[in-house]
Amino acid sequence: MLILVLATDARKTGNIYIIQHFCLNYSMNDRTVVYSTYYNPMEANIIKAKLEDSGFACFLADENVATIQPLYNQAIGGVKLIVFERDVEAINALLAEDNSLSIESSDEVVDDQKLTEEQPACPKCGSKDVGFGMATKKKFSWWVILTSVLVGVFLPFKGNKSFHCYNCGHEFK
Repeated sequence: MLILVLATDARKTGNIYIIQHFCLNYSMNDRTVVYSTYYNPMEANIIKAKLEDSGFACFLADENVATIQPLYNQAIGGVKLIVFERDVEAINALLAEDNSLSIESSDEVVDDQKLTEEQPACPKCGSKDVGFGMATKKKFSWWVILTSVLVGVFLPFKGNKSFHCYNCGHEFK
């Protein structure tokens, strides 16, 4: 069995080089496999850190290209997490039991009837198909236009917002 020392971080501090390293047991017949690929380098680093904390030797391939040039990410096939073939079953068990990356569902059930009660109805046609946003008819009030002219700003700095009915096109506050 051969002990292989890998330098993971080398920084120059004055004339002194600080090298952090770790040792892993490596035999000549151990094979590495691409365990999974990620299109988000942050997610790949989270999984890598989780595996390293659990004692598995792993590394990321194409991480720098995906981080520096995100548009090349599809072309290179994403960030690849590479592990030893002998560890695949244990890694599957570890990641299957750990659900900290999954989104937790809330216990609150959203009631559609409550949403429609809170949403205002159009005063002209009575429709509930109403949205709130930038006004289309009276975008700017007279004092905003006057202030813009006096200050010398050519575009008004504050726009009016109102409800807009998508059925009849009526705007209201």
